[in-house]
Amino acid sequence: MKKTIYTAILLAATMGLVSCNDWLTEQAPAKTDIKDFFTGTEAAVQTVNAAYVPLQWEYSNTFCPEWFVGDVCSDDAIKGGENLTDQSTLYDMCNFKTTSNNQSLLDFYRSQWQGIQRANLAIEQISAMEVGIDENFTESMKARLIGEAKFLRAYYYFRLVRIFGGVPRVEKPMYSSSEWHQPRATAESIYELILSDLADAEADLWIKEDYDTDDLGRATKGAAMAMLMKVNLYLKQYDTARQWGEKLIYNNEGGYYDLCPDYMDNFYVEGDNGVESVFEIQYYAEGTSDWGGDLPNGGHGATRGTFTPIMTRPRSAHICGTGNTGYGFNKPSLDLYDEFETGDPRREYTIITPTDEQIDTPEQEIHYGNRFISRKYLCESKNGGFETIDNSMRCPLNRKEIRYADVLLMYAEACIESNTDLGRAKEAINRVRARVGLGEVEATRENLRHERRVELGMEGHRWFDLCRWGIVGDTMRAFKTAYSGELEYDDSGNVTKTIEGNDMESFVDGKHELFPIPWEEISLGGLEQNPGY
Repeated sequence: MKKTIYTAILLAATMGLVSCNDWLTEQAPAKTDIKDFFTGTEAAVQTVNAAYVPLQWEYSNTFCPEWFVGDVCSDDAIKGGENLTDQSTLYDMCNFKTTSNNQSLLDFYRSQWQGIQRANLAIEQISAMEVGIDENFTESMKARLIGEAKFLRAYYYFRLVRIFGGVPRVEKPMYSSSEWHQPRATAESIYELILSDLADAEADLWIKEDYDTDDLGRATKGAAMAMLMKVNLYLKQYDTARQWGEKLIYNNEGGYYDLCPDYMDNFYVEGDNGVESVFEIQYYAEGTSDWGGDLPNGGHGATRGTFTPIMTRPRSAHICGTGNTGYGFNKPSLDLYDEFETGDPRREYTIITPTDEQIDTPEQEIHYGNRFISRKYLCESKNGGFETIDNSMRCPLNRKEIRYADVLLMYAEACIESNTDLGRAKEAINRVRARVGLGEVEATRENLRHERRVELGMEGHRWFDLCRWGIVGDTMRAFKTAYSGELEYDDSGNVTKTIEGNDMESFVDGKHELFPIPWEEISLGGLEQNPGY
């Protein structure tokens, strides 16, 4: 699927529709009726392929990957970059100074809507196609493609609702600008749609083993089950989440998954779509530049490779090698570093601590006393060293959205919170720990939350976990207090207290759990703003 899934159709084919076709208003030769495109399996597949593409987008008018929120706004990371105000939109976000004109949030918001509208088009048009239109368009294929589109629509809406709260609920493609003015639905209504789409997708999607090798990475029955677990955890429907986990883990109803024997295999290029992969955003490298291209939302960079390795690679050449430098964003916090137990190898797999000799420009790479580098998405090779990227903005390393370790820990959480199957909860937690050689612990809320933090560190989960658990305010206020003031050192001159909280505003309960709806969207659609912005 690395390449085949992104053979996107020109969405302009959905325009230029005509309302009637008699001899007085005969369709002009240059016009295309949308139904004329959907004449076989290939058209249906291409339309669904196009719905996957916005998952890749990390750059429009500025950079906008989801880890800007998931990592950097949490206690797991600080912004990084060339200086404290490099990417000022991100500086505002991670310091609770965000305003509604934040360009990164606008680009992220609009990218998800591109995905929703493409999914809506696929659902509407494929549903109207007749089974048997060609030999490949079977009932199973039709149901699978609609299932993929519903999974994607749910996924895009999930990305929106947990950052912005309620958004417009749109379930049909918009063919005219007159339809752009849509009322804002409640978060409850959006979650209702997400659950409905995921339930439909789970019923019709194929298990991973039923896909051809070239199609690995498409949404599967297992991915839908994992998302049903995750969404139900957000809604505190713990027993429902537990039941989905039982089907996936113990009944193998979603296909076969397992933990990679080597933890770091998840983050080597060679490890893409491996046994631990439940759902990944697919990327590949090729030599043309992202700069100067146009996205359908008016930005730049029709992405096929991920920008994250370049954004997170250090600015010094002594770490990833000459020619493999980057921008130095998403720096792990000292608080995350200290969370790891003694002897936990995941710390070195997650965080690089460069020496003075490895840092070329300390003023660009040490912020608030923090010199850490996020390792997982530097684009390493299992054979050693760092992959040289063909173009300065493209890397083929997939983004691991749901790993089987995440599934096991979600299941353990559901068991603990529902006070059900605590033996299995303990088994799930310790299965994750045993993979990295750590001893057993009891199935408690504290142990589960610790394990999620260190197992999934710097993978974009932390902020959303804190919000879901209802402890984000207390956590971020404690972080600000602990890491404000003056730097502290040990007798050897090593920093023992960073000052990563110095620029943070105080977290406001009832406001900062969500980010502001972009003002351009409020202006266009008349949407109500989130409280406090």
